[in-house]
Amino acid sequence: MQLKAKLAQSELTIGSWITLGHPAIAEIMAAAGFDWLVLDMEHSVLELSEIQTIIQVLDKQRCPAIVRLTSNHPDQIKRVMDAGATGVMVPMVKSAADAHAAVQGVYYPPRGQRGVGLARAQGYGASFPEYQQWLANNAVVVAMIEHVDAVHEIDAILAVPGIDAYIIGPYDLSGSMGMPGELNHPEVQAAIETVLAAGQRANKPGGIHVIEPDPEALQQRIKAGFNFLGYALDIRILDSVCRNHMHNIRAAL
Repeated sequence: MQLKAKLAQSELTIGSWITLGHPAIAEIMAAAGFDWLVLDMEHSVLELSEIQTIIQVLDKQRCPAIVRLTSNHPDQIKRVMDAGATGVMVPMVKSAADAHAAVQGVYYPPRGQRGVGLARAQGYGASFPEYQQWLANNAVVVAMIEHVDAVHEIDAILAVPGIDAYIIGPYDLSGSMGMPGELNHPEVQAAIETVLAAGQRANKPGGIHVIEPDPEALQQRIKAGFNFLGYALDIRILDSVCRNHMHNIRAAL
């Protein structure tokens, strides 16, 4: 089943983040069994050429590649979709208008306003009709809810046709509330619960990025009702595994 279909059925999916540009990292993470992987252009040094190479690797592993954009700009959306991305994760969606703009950037007219070009996604020009059909049935648009303004407008955002899922960015959300990094502050937790409740009312899959590789924290989010969850990221997984192993090695000496 394709990712878009899983989201439409509110099936639990668990993904992770890629910030390092070596294709082997993406290959290892995809082979580990993540349901999707986010290629982070917002908070990493990944360039578009690296993004396309990683997408090619993930395609071979049949792992959906979602590109986290630097902004909600149609030119960037167009380029990453032309590179073959399954979809986009759009930062700082604060209103229904922002959500609508993201959807417009992904789809061709008449549904959207994406410019037509021939690149990897379209088989370098050999399969544009097939790509049009694939796009209609499989493209994924994820709204990042990471500002208090978005919390106030969450029902309108999730009602926009073409928004397949949402994900909460807890650090930016806490920052927008004047409490950067205070993820357990009661007001931050209340904002998260407001978004979760809105998603459940709208029958829209959503989740939160569990930054640290902590299976117990992930299970708590699943039990809370989230079903589109980001689990850690490449650098935190690598760092935590290395530190834990070295701690155990030195403790045994």
